[in-house]
Amino acid sequence: MKTCVIIGGGIIGMLTGRSLLKRGYKVTLLEKGPFGQEASWAGGGILSPLYPWRYPDAVNRLVFASQRLYPALINELMAVSGIDPERIRSGMLMLGVDDLESAKRWAGQKGVNFTIPDAAAIQKLEPVLVRANAHNLYFPDIAQVRNPRFLKALQEYLRHNGATMLTENEVTQIEASQNQVVAVKTKEGCRLQADIVVIANGAWSGHLLKQMQINLQIQPVRGQMLLLRARPELINRIILQENRYIIPRSDGQVVVGSTVEYVGFDKSTTDQAYSDLRRFAIELIPELTKATVVRHWAGLRPGCGNGIPFIGPHPEIGGLYINAGHFRNGIVMAPASAELIAGLINGEDNVIDASAYSLFRPQLQPA
Repeated sequence: MKTCVIIGGGIIGMLTGRSLLKRGYKVTLLEKGPFGQEASWAGGGILSPLYPWRYPDAVNRLVFASQRLYPALINELMAVSGIDPERIRSGMLMLGVDDLESAKRWAGQKGVNFTIPDAAAIQKLEPVLVRANAHNLYFPDIAQVRNPRFLKALQEYLRHNGATMLTENEVTQIEASQNQVVAVKTKEGCRLQADIVVIANGAWSGHLLKQMQINLQIQPVRGQMLLLRARPELINRIILQENRYIIPRSDGQVVVGSTVEYVGFDKSTTDQAYSDLRRFAIELIPELTKATVVRHWAGLRPGCGNGIPFIGPHPEIGGLYINAGHFRNGIVMAPASAELIAGLINGEDNVIDASAYSLFRPQLQPA
């Protein structure tokens, strides 16, 4: 049985662990802090890019594959963990889309279900929404997942199926001998032998890769969010306008996001972001003035210029792989990304062409 060490305990690392366990590997996951507490926890859990037609096809191939995988994945995690990640097909209402014709062409080509609601139709969809500009789109099939619960269910699944999960272990070195990975060392003094090592620690992946003579453009991008407590069913659909969104949960909690800030590894929150996000929510839905602000937080996404993650082997060091750089779409691309990297490790013929995610792929224009 081959031993695999996965560096990173977010959704990418944990789902990669699940895919490798299913293929018979012995899996150990290492996380510098608690599992599932970085970008995977901080995001909104929308199972779609915000404006999918603005992304390269390589992103949407992973998105569509993951969307197909999610229903069975959620059922499997629930059966083992007893935790409901609350995957809900709430639909997403996009307001004021300035490239509406491009969106329509993309949806028609991809066979994505959509409508173009007028003001009256929007009032029926969301009666509390008071402002609806022209050029609106509604995608009724887009789902969401309550990512903190999803991450807890995934942790329970991994433990139940024999994965070793080590928290508070920051990897500082990957050892290789004769161009073959042999072990990883942590800041805490742990050394783990490994046949396979997967770097999947999000915004922190670049540092380890530089040690291995690879300089990938993965950088931290801060996103700030608010959690409000409103009455249940005040809002029923994800509402998106100008890259900001409102996500209703089943119990009345409402997630409002998000900022995009290039401030390095700074996870602090700001009064400006708090005010901007709350004002955005209230201007769209005035009844949210009555909502209590439960929490204000920030996370660090693994930014990547064109949004296409890096998924594949190191070109010279055998047994070393990367699955990182998912930027704003880690939740929605994670299941297919995990299957892709596990298939590459296991020598399988993958359904998705891996060349688009190579560490040395041709550079594409940013989304």
